[in-house]
Amino acid sequence: MAGLSRRRFLHTAGGAALLGGVAGVLPACASAGEGSSVDLATAALDTDRRYLDPLGAHQVGVVATHQAEGLLAAFTVHARDRDELRDAFRALTEEIRRLMSGIPYEERDPDFPPLHTGTVGNPVPPSDLSVVVSVGASLFDERYGLADRRPVELEPMPFLANDRLDPDRTHGDLLLNIASADQEVTLFALRQLMRVTRGNLGLHWMLEGYNRRTEAAPGEAGVRNLMGFVDGTANLDPSDDGLMDRLVWVADGDREPAWATGGTYQVVRVIRMFVEFWDRTRLGEQEALIGRRKSDGAPLDGEVETDVPDYAADPDGERTPLDAHIRLANPRTAETEDQRILRKGFSYSRGFDGDGQLDQGLAFVSYQRSLERQFLPVQARLAGEPLEEYLLPEGGGFFFALPGTPDEGDFLGEGLLR
Repeated sequence: MAGLSRRRFLHTAGGAALLGGVAGVLPACASAGEGSSVDLATAALDTDRRYLDPLGAHQVGVVATHQAEGLLAAFTVHARDRDELRDAFRALTEEIRRLMSGIPYEERDPDFPPLHTGTVGNPVPPSDLSVVVSVGASLFDERYGLADRRPVELEPMPFLANDRLDPDRTHGDLLLNIASADQEVTLFALRQLMRVTRGNLGLHWMLEGYNRRTEAAPGEAGVRNLMGFVDGTANLDPSDDGLMDRLVWVADGDREPAWATGGTYQVVRVIRMFVEFWDRTRLGEQEALIGRRKSDGAPLDGEVETDVPDYAADPDGERTPLDAHIRLANPRTAETEDQRILRKGFSYSRGFDGDGQLDQGLAFVSYQRSLERQFLPVQARLAGEPLEEYLLPEGGGFFFALPGTPDEGDFLGEGLLR
């Protein structure tokens, strides 16, 4: 199968028969290219797992939905020069396409190590698998002569309000954000990607988690965080191409290097939740801190989850406190309309700490066209909120998710590394 392109494979009788044997009829792929919204919307309602199309102007994992398992892996790049760095990105791209498309691995002679771990079969089954490749500010230091190509707003994540950042879980030259419907497939993808880049990439930190999904009507979040609240009701609709163009994707004419068009800024915040402390807090206080009812996710002045809170009718915060989390994060004003961000986080659990307290929390992940105009103003409004008493940001970083690869001959980061 080596050298056989994904599209050629899918169009061969052998390829179709093999994929059908594993997953039944091959579902239509979803991509982040032009006209992708219908495919993605269908995927959101479809219980069948599928292969996502890795080709498109944008990385499809940014907008893919309904993936229950997530993993973040940050790497330090050890490539000796730009040529080796380019080789690493080519290898990543080729392996990502194989994994996302279900192209089988060659079964080698027993005298050689196998080309895949064997943990999920061969090929990888359809699991809504996606991989987003992002770069950190440190990749633009003196090692590869890329300083003049750095996205203009990409800096190491500073200490923000209430942060206690652990250097061992913060920043990174390169970040992989892997998501799928199956934990086994997510871990399989990580091992295969590390296998093909082992000479040039070394793990810096990683975090694995999940989203417990519930049935959700249009406009509902379908996810609860570890505080027990519905999380993501007012999120951007990733199937709205116009909204994604306006608020997520870097575009021609932005004050960014040309290669960055089609990419997006990515924020990762590893936020520990003091869940045992939270569990001892009165329900009424919990709801006032968040600004929503815990039972159904409705705003405190509404009836159902999708009701839009009317802050203008509540100027003194009698129904929704002025310092409630959702009111600070999204005041629902014309001035803050374009500060909205696309959130794609997941919950995590890492056992317990030295004091016997559960180490659980939220891997907050967001995508936005600008850090300065979107994420940072939102973060500034949240500084000092009463909810901080229950949270401790401990890691993460600022990254830039690379543009997609429209054609099979392209590789991720090609414009950056020319």
